[in-house]
Amino acid sequence: MTFLIAAIATFFGLLIGVPILTGILQYLCWFTTVNECRCKVFVLFGKVIGVIDEAGLHMIPFKIGPSVLLVPFFGKVYTLDMRLDQRYLRSRAVNSEEGTPVGIGVWYEMRVSDPVAYLFENTDPEGSLRANVTNTTVRSLSNMPLDDMMQNRHHMSREVRAEVSPKSESWGYSLGSVYIRKVHFRDAAMIHQIEQKVVNRLRQVTSAIRQAGDNQTDIIKSRAEREASIEFAKAHAVRPRLVGEALKEIGEDPEVVDTLFAVLETQELLSGNGEIILLPENGAAADLIAALEAGKDAGSQPPPIR
Repeated sequence: MTFLIAAIATFFGLLIGVPILTGILQYLCWFTTVNECRCKVFVLFGKVIGVIDEAGLHMIPFKIGPSVLLVPFFGKVYTLDMRLDQRYLRSRAVNSEEGTPVGIGVWYEMRVSDPVAYLFENTDPEGSLRANVTNTTVRSLSNMPLDDMMQNRHHMSREVRAEVSPKSESWGYSLGSVYIRKVHFRDAAMIHQIEQKVVNRLRQVTSAIRQAGDNQTDIIKSRAEREASIEFAKAHAVRPRLVGEALKEIGEDPEVVDTLFAVLETQELLSGNGEIILLPENGAAADLIAALEAGKDAGSQPPPIR
C-alpha cells in the first residue's frame, strides 16, 4: 500500500510539478528554447545583453552570463520572426514622360537581418520600408517614357532595389527581391479610348482578312471557270470530228445507214405534234382527195382518215 501511494504521488508530482517547475525556470531565464527562424533578444536596464538566434535548447546563464537572471524583473525578452516575408504594393501613382497617369504594382521581399537595429533604430521598420519603397518607386520611375514602363520592368526593379536596400539595412531589414509586377493606366476615360482603338483596329484587321479571303476565293473561282470553259471549248471543237468519224464508219455499210436515217426520221416524227395521214398504195389517192374537197365545199365535216 505504501508503495502504491508513493507511486501515485510521484506520478501526479511529475505530471503537475515538472511543467510548473519548468515554466518557473524558463520565466527566470535559466533556460530557453529557440524555434527555427526565430531570434530572442535579452534587454536589461534598456541595454541589450545578449542575442540568441540559433535554434535549440540553451542554458542562458552559461551562454550570456549571470546578469540574465535579472531580466525577468528589470528587463524584457523580445522574440523576433526571422523568416522571409513578402509584400505587394498596389497601384502606386506615377506619371510618365508624356503625362500619362500610370499605376505601378511593386512586389518585394524582406527579412530581419539585424535584430538589435530592428528593435531600436526604428519604431516601425516595416511601415518605414513600405513608405520608402513607395517613395522610391514614385521618384525613380516618374517621367519615364511610357514604352520603357511597359517593357523594361527588370531595369525598373533593379533601380528601386538599389536605392532602397542601403536605407533598409540601417533599420535591421534586409530587402530581398524587388519586382514591378503590374503597370496599368489609372484614367478611366483613357482606358475606354484605348479599348475603342483596339476594338476598331480588330474590326479593321477582321475586315481586311475577310476581304482578302473573298478576293482569293474570287480568283480561285474565276480560274476554275476559265479552265472549265477552256475544256468545254476543246470538247465542242472535238465533237464534230468525233461525230464525223462515227458517221464515216457508219456510212461504209449502206444497210446500217438506211436503218439509222429511218430511225432518226421516225424519232423526229414522233417528237412533233403534227397529224400523220397514211395514203393507200393502190392509186386511189386522187379519188380520196377529190372526196375530201367535195365534202369541204358542201360544208360537211368528213370523218378523219386513219
